[in-house]
Amino acid sequence: MTLTLTVSDDVRALAPGFTHVAIEAHGLVNGPSSEAGSALLDDAARRLALRLDGRAPHEDPHMAAWRETYTAFGSKPSRTRNSAEALAKRALSDAGLPRINLLVDLYNAVSVAHLIPVGGEDIDRIEGGMRLIRATGEEDFVTVAGGEEAVEHPDAGEVVWRDDAGVTCRRWNWRQGPRTRLTERTTSGIFLLESLAPMPVAEVTAAAAELAELLAKFSPGTDIAVRAPEPSA
Repeated sequence: MTLTLTVSDDVRALAPGFTHVAIEAHGLVNGPSSEAGSALLDDAARRLALRLDGRAPHEDPHMAAWRETYTAFGSKPSRTRNSAEALAKRALSDAGLPRINLLVDLYNAVSVAHLIPVGGEDIDRIEGGMRLIRATGEEDFVTVAGGEEAVEHPDAGEVVWRDDAGVTCRRWNWRQGPRTRLTERTTSGIFLLESLAPMPVAEVTAAAAELAELLAKFSPGTDIAVRAPEPSA
């Protein structure tokens, strides 16, 4: 089964340089963070440092484009950073990158190494297809606050990913909800790599190929399909 992913015309108009590549994988074997996964995260941090060559993450042209886009839909990018910039800051800090679980560690490593926002969702927890839209402000985003389940609502005009049950990720790729995240029980996942101009489409395609190879390596026998890049315009 192929999960449907759609991008609304409002989002395409907001970010005409947007491209996304999706990887759909079935038969995955997840588990706790491992030494091998940890080594990939450490290597990604080294690759990032070489890429930035002393610059701060937000000074990279791709991250600057994401900041401009966040500003365009009313978000403050210095407070709510896109996922790649937030991870890059962690990677360059004394704290280093977090270890979550094997699948998340794999896609975080690719995100950091290439400075591309990458997300992963458990297909079995998604209701219907996934849509990238500008929110009305009435959509439900179920999260956890203070250890208790809480329902938030995005700002009107905010770019969000959602399915039939509600918002799965706020502010485009800033904060994922717990309902669809990858857990150690996940066996089917959709991985989404998102880029804006000026990043060449070839680079996001190469990053997707790297992630697909890692998924195949750590989950032998997994059915993996990499979809062709889908430019916004």
